Amino acid sequence: MKPIIITDSCSDLSLDYVKKRNLPVLSFTYNFMGKDLKDDLGQTMSYTEFYKAVRQGHMATTSQVNSQTYVEFFKNYIEEGKSIIYMCFSSALSGSYNSALLAREMLLEEFPDAVISIIDTRCASMGQGLLVHYALNFRDKGWDHQQIVEWVENNKLRIAHWFTVDDLEHLKRGGRVSGTAAFVGNILNIKPVLHVDNEGRLVPVTKVKGRKKSIKTLFEKMKETAITPAEQTVFISHGDSVDDANYLADMIKEQLGVKEIVINPIGPVIGAHAGPGTIALFFLASHR
Repeated sequence: MKPIIITDSCSDLSLDYVKKRNLPVLSFTYNFMGKDLKDDLGQTMSYTEFYKAVRQGHMATTSQVNSQTYVEFFKNYIEEGKSIIYMCFSSALSGSYNSALLAREMLLEEFPDAVISIIDTRCASMGQGLLVHYALNFRDKGWDHQQIVEWVENNKLRIAHWFTVDDLEHLKRGGRVSGTAAFVGNILNIKPVLHVDNEGRLVPVTKVKGRKKSIKTLFEKMKETAITPAEQTVFISHGDSVDDANYLADMIKEQLGVKEIVINPIGPVIGAHAGPGTIALFFLASHR
């Protein structure tokens, strides 16, 4: 039974990438400017259009995927005789993982011989995407279902996520910082540096003064914990801030010898909470 690897749009991989790698992606949905829209990798609404509207004051809201959506998405692959490895957005940031587990139980009642692994990646954005990238590489090398699942489960907490944001207002709305901290931070040009912890939660780690310093701090975190960085593929995602993403990428290439860096915008579901100007760095580390 050949495994099919599936992920969701919170992995923030590009449309070109998922087509080249034969990667099915389940679209999360969001409500924006009075419409329910699919986070479909920039097809329904371009990333530029989304962030332009957010900068103008429009707010997006998100909701978890229901179990029936998962049932319908997975069923086609089961009927084709494939085993399923679904690599899901962190359960600490969305209830969708629980919906996927329920969908698995529903499908096993109808297809008792189906093989369905639901993995809580405890990752977000292109950290989730990077974990999927490793799984796809192993699939293409001929690894079987169980080998892939075991590697992912054993290594997912080594995918380091380091973020900084340009504007604290979006973190304030999400309850990550207080209103007072956001106001004072914006006035004083204070930038938080955050990461995703072992539970899959986005948590503040430190604060620095100035945008360039915050981006350099991401690089320093990689320098401290990355495993053989010159041999890695590194992912960077951004909230409509490609120049800053390239600034970080150039620093990593020049000082750590990394040859392959993949850069892509943050999609609307995660962008709704992080906001424009977010820069996020993902790599394989000794620990998060």
